[in-house]
Amino acid sequence: MSPARTVTETDVVVYSWISGDSNPMHTDEVYASGSPVGARIAHGTLGMSIVTGLSARIGDFDGTAIAALGVDEWTFLAPIFIGDTVHLRSTVLSADVSRSKPDRGIVSRRMELVNQDGIVTQRGLMKTMVYSRAGLAASAASN
Repeated sequence: MSPARTVTETDVVVYSWISGDSNPMHTDEVYASGSPVGARIAHGTLGMSIVTGLSARIGDFDGTAIAALGVDEWTFLAPIFIGDTVHLRSTVLSADVSRSKPDRGIVSRRMELVNQDGIVTQRGLMKTMVYSRAGLAASAASN
């Protein structure tokens, strides 16, 4: 489990500007208050971005990650409200060394973004290419 992080007004405003997504559910309090959820919410993809940041804070791939390879089966299960405090629950599903390049492998993880009430707001699979033990040993030997 990761450390927690509170989603702020600044997060939503800056993400809206960076992404170009100014949907009134994110940017207009009056509009959003009349919506089915009753308040402004964070962008779904902001939640995904928070997942990657919280994953980095866990530190499992410090010095070993090579590349993000994909996101699969991502679902948005509940809104993330401004002021929600979320954490990441990450479960390794598989870790396979590459046959063609034994210095690296693929780790597949189930990622769940959980709010302060224990509600899973988003869930999906992320695959990451990482250096294998053999790759790390070779790198250390060459330095």
